[in-house]
Amino acid sequence: MIAGIAAYVKNLYPDIKVIGVEPHDAAAMTLSCANKRIVELDHVGLFAEGVAVKRVGDETFRLCNALVDEWVNVGTDEICAAIKDGFNDTRTVLEPAGALGIAGVKNYVSRKHCEGKTFVCITSGANMNFEKLRFVSERADETEASVFVSIPETPGSFGRLYNCVHPRAVTEFTYRYHKDALRDHKLGADIYMSFRVAHQRDLDVVMGSLEGEGFRALNVQGNEMAKEHARYLVGGRASSVHNERVFRFEFPERPGALNNFLTTLGARWNVSLFHYRNHGHDVGRVLVGIQVEETENEQLSLFLAELGFNFVDESYNPVYRQFLVSKGQVESG
Repeated sequence: MIAGIAAYVKNLYPDIKVIGVEPHDAAAMTLSCANKRIVELDHVGLFAEGVAVKRVGDETFRLCNALVDEWVNVGTDEICAAIKDGFNDTRTVLEPAGALGIAGVKNYVSRKHCEGKTFVCITSGANMNFEKLRFVSERADETEASVFVSIPETPGSFGRLYNCVHPRAVTEFTYRYHKDALRDHKLGADIYMSFRVAHQRDLDVVMGSLEGEGFRALNVQGNEMAKEHARYLVGGRASSVHNERVFRFEFPERPGALNNFLTTLGARWNVSLFHYRNHGHDVGRVLVGIQVEETENEQLSLFLAELGFNFVDESYNPVYRQFLVSKGQVESG
């Protein structure tokens, strides 16, 4: 498409700059123009399948090499964000290849610090399915920052952690009680946490606050393994947790609701497991583990009834007992 557009635009308005956009993992034309010859790729990424070619055409290469002024390469997350931008502006869901122009403009303006310029991006293609849309919605939020944090399991630690992030909205919170032999056998919590930030400096402020509190914090914003896999594997079995009961809760999704829920619940019992993810619903859904002595079960039942949230006791759910309870506890239970 860019070959024809460049030929037309440069013929009428030769001073207009034409910039091409390709994904990082399918940048056949970028490499070919940079080397002044056609370069065939060994493999290409298929996310933006409309531009996923290993070898560009001879005539399109001749035109692009002669007429396209510059090339920009963008990542998958940038493309997802561009699809979201396109939808917000036009209420049209573009396919990944169709949103490349938007991603390219944002990338170019950010890198070049452009001001007072006019950009026109070509968008085309709406060959989108729900399977891919689910992935796009998960990766499109450029305002969401993600960190791994280790905190001591001492009174007030969660409150100190929350204060480091407040008033930013928490979008994901996952942690599990653990016993780490590398840290003097002290009990603690490994936490995966996501929250909304206004810009990079805002994230730097949060990281500084976490370190100031003595927490071990790791920014995993650009870590593909963390975003795709590790976020779902935080905690696992907890051999150091006893007398644990697990519940699914629903609570109204509003600012501060997550903090209020956790602090209310943790005021009397230790919270040993917590998983929450904001999916844009009006109801927050969480999985919570609570350490309760057998003599306190009746008190817990009264407390949960007074709490007023819908809940389901999952303590004997086979999935919980298979993947989140130590083998020794399962056998003895």
